[in-house]
Amino acid sequence: MPDRRDPEAGRTVRPEASAATSAAGAAAVLPTVREVLRMEQVARALPEVLTGRERLDAPVRWVHVAETAEAARLGSGGELLLATGVGWPSDDAALRRLGRVLVEAHIAGLVLELGPPMPVAPPALVDEFRAAGLPFAVLHREARFVAITEAVHSRIIAEQMAALRARDDIHALFTDLSLRGSPADFIVEQAARVLGSPVVLEDTSHRVVAAAGLDAGHRAGEQAELAEWEQRSRTAHRSGGGGWTIVPIEARGMRWGHLIALPGEPHPAGRSNVLEQAAVALALSRLSDRDEDEWTRRSHDTLLSALLGRRFAGEGGVTARFEAAGFPLAGREVAGAAIRLRSGTLPVSAAPRVVEAARAAGADAVAGRHPERAGTLVVALSARPGRRFGDPLFEAIAEAAGAARLDDPAAVVAVGSEARGITGLLSSLEEAVELAAGAGARADARLGRRPVIQRVQHRPLLRLVNAFGGDPRMVEHTEQMLRPLIEHDLATGGDLIEVLHAYLSHPGNRTRAAAASHLSRSVFYQRIALIEDLLGMDLDDGETVAALHAAVLARGRTAP
Repeated sequence: MPDRRDPEAGRTVRPEASAATSAAGAAAVLPTVREVLRMEQVARALPEVLTGRERLDAPVRWVHVAETAEAARLGSGGELLLATGVGWPSDDAALRRLGRVLVEAHIAGLVLELGPPMPVAPPALVDEFRAAGLPFAVLHREARFVAITEAVHSRIIAEQMAALRARDDIHALFTDLSLRGSPADFIVEQAARVLGSPVVLEDTSHRVVAAAGLDAGHRAGEQAELAEWEQRSRTAHRSGGGGWTIVPIEARGMRWGHLIALPGEPHPAGRSNVLEQAAVALALSRLSDRDEDEWTRRSHDTLLSALLGRRFAGEGGVTARFEAAGFPLAGREVAGAAIRLRSGTLPVSAAPRVVEAARAAGADAVAGRHPERAGTLVVALSARPGRRFGDPLFEAIAEAAGAARLDDPAAVVAVGSEARGITGLLSSLEEAVELAAGAGARADARLGRRPVIQRVQHRPLLRLVNAFGGDPRMVEHTEQMLRPLIEHDLATGGDLIEVLHAYLSHPGNRTRAAAASHLSRSVFYQRIALIEDLLGMDLDDGETVAALHAAVLARGRTAP
């Protein structure tokens, strides 16, 4: 199993090494040399730092009184030594050897109490510590070493107990998430909340599956953290640098991805420990998934739902999310598509089939269920350099979608305008969704099992309405034209807006309009009469029909 770099321990640790994990957790709660010197028991003795100021934040594993070179060399590293110099040699050569022994023992630092045995710090010893960059402090007043050791050890033990409790809490949290069958994105969200820093779940191709804690309180946070994600991730995996904590997610001998915590504050349980517990929960979640496409499918659903629902603070953040998920936008032509079956509902297995078909035809794709329109699959497409959005691409997508329902393979693919950037993609997707709403009923039944491809270029009114976007004038027009119907539907739970949409989608053919609204002809005619009565308009008037159609299409941008 590959190593990873633990930013707290400052050394390489392996996921399966519990001792290393414990050490990493302990490093986060140990007092530093600086903190010990500021303790009341030390501060009243007037400490003065002579060397090693740049390493005063080194952790102190233990405090030990060592008056002789023999006692000093028995340390195991990380100790802060207290001494009066009573047992130290007096000649410079011996003092230099003592200094080298202490440096080689990897102590955290040395504190010397000045007094009759050693009225000043020995220059030879000071020189050795200065050369090594190791903290050397002197106390100008008498200190009670027993009080210092008691205070430091009490703090170390208390914080280690707190770390143990924190690790128990983390274990309980992620165990509960596993038992409840929580989805991957929620597990990642909890890991980010606990660590107080961004956490990213990526697949083995370094595509982001889920991410949390990226906003960092400002709009640029998400964009900055996910920019050029694949390249940065590959570099971090190779070098172990950047302060990232990386844990593999694997079970039954198979690796599914990695969980990554970006730099942040230490955690009492240890950042590595938190991430490993989350990785175990993710592995168990992965084992319980129905198929191997589950993570990708959920990721695509989340991306498209956020885009179509306009749940993003800025274009840069949502663009970074799409690109980190393996959907390039920079310098690419993009387009949106919406897929429906002429009858029946597309299963969830259609999405990964469509993505693979698009990739084979020369376009990167993100596909998922529409968050509000049941039975509609939305697809974001990014054409690779030198490739175009031709009919072969959409025929391949339609065939892949239809293959997911062997009993009803005839799919309708509605295609929005070609565009650039994330806002262009959003507009194209909305065009495709609106076009798909009536495409199935408009498709010629004589086509049988053949797919139907309809482009928004053939719907000039729809393109015009989408070009206005959220223009207040269009919103006001929609409200003025449709207010009586909206208020009636809200008060009665009625379907007049839907009936009007079906009528406008099939002008001059009330039979097909009734079929599209799933009503009998007699009931449909009653609804039309009620609509004319509430609006005070004649639905046989061409100008009225055009104005109403524009209003209905504009309302469809924000209402299911």
